[in-house]
Amino acid sequence: MFLHILLTNDDGILAPGIRALWQELAQIARITVVAPDSEKSASSQAITVHHPIWVDKHPIDSQNISAWRVGGTPTDCVKVALESLLTHDLPDVIVSGINQGSNLGTDVLYSGTVSAAIEGALHGLPAIAMSLDSWQACDFSPAAKAARRIVETMVDKKLPPNTLLNVNVPALPENQLKDLMITKLGVRSYENTFERRLDPRGRTYYWMSGHVSETENDPDSDITAVKNGKISVTPIHFDLTNYGIMKLLEKWEL
Repeated sequence: MFLHILLTNDDGILAPGIRALWQELAQIARITVVAPDSEKSASSQAITVHHPIWVDKHPIDSQNISAWRVGGTPTDCVKVALESLLTHDLPDVIVSGINQGSNLGTDVLYSGTVSAAIEGALHGLPAIAMSLDSWQACDFSPAAKAARRIVETMVDKKLPPNTLLNVNVPALPENQLKDLMITKLGVRSYENTFERRLDPRGRTYYWMSGHVSETENDPDSDITAVKNGKISVTPIHFDLTNYGIMKLLEKWEL
């Protein structure tokens, strides 16, 4: 099996997570990296429409890897790659990550990592979002090996259209990781604080911070799986319609 894989992320092209990915996946694929030139975390599905998107070649010392750095969001990266840079050489798979920090439960609504994978799925390509459950410097190689395993299986078994896989890996040594678990999205909430500050000109601004608020989650949720040392694999699709209340709304006679 020798594939063409497009790699992107939201931590920037210099992030250790994406480097671990291309080092591992280059063993089974030709790699194209198209990633932001700087960190674009929590950018969700944002696209750049009010100023140019700068795209430059990025040097990587490998004959099997080509790379571009993009002055835009993760979604911009995938759009530019698929609709401009690679129109005559589309990838077989898109992998976004490996993100520094988890993307669990409702985090996926804000995540640039997940949104890049969503953009790939919107283009009809199989896509994976990979995240490591740690905000500290750590070893990305177990997560990269998990990505390779999932890519090889997904290509063989075929992922249904309009679907991506959101994968979260506990920050544990490889010999302590438990097996993969197929999960649903859990519920994750935050207690945010907005610190009021003044800039040197006396103008008011706010700095947002906060922490995760512990919430009860089902045993088959991604949050519970990662907490128990298991690699969580959650299939996601992007039809947000609440079909259950369509008939109720019809009764409203709007």
